[in-house]
Amino acid sequence: MSTPLDEGQVYARIGEEGFARLVRAFYAQVPGDDILGPMYPAEDMEGAETRLRDFLVGRFGGPPRYMEQRGHPRLRMRHMPFAIDMAGRNRWVAFMERALVEAEIPDDAAAVLRPFFEHMASFMINRA
Repeated sequence: MSTPLDEGQVYARIGEEGFARLVRAFYAQVPGDDILGPMYPAEDMEGAETRLRDFLVGRFGGPPRYMEQRGHPRLRMRHMPFAIDMAGRNRWVAFMERALVEAEIPDDAAAVLRPFFEHMASFMINRA
């Protein structure tokens, strides 16, 4: 039986390409979605993808590009302009769950990412 990964080991396990696949699979679902689609301007999908990828890479043990380029994440503040309710939270988590499978993220890494995504999605709720 292998030792579970901790958060700082995820990048070493899946690398840059794993995070790129994950985020690409997530954002592929967004444009046509009735809940999340309107939150992401079509002209900035590439930027959104880059920001999420860089945030996750740095958060899980990779190079801190997000912090170097944008400073502290301040995620609640950055997402405040978007009405995020329980339906939005649940859709985001469902899309990320599908992305974990589609991107073929190994089970040990997904076991670390999944609770983080659940927690952060709940933390972002800013509307009843």
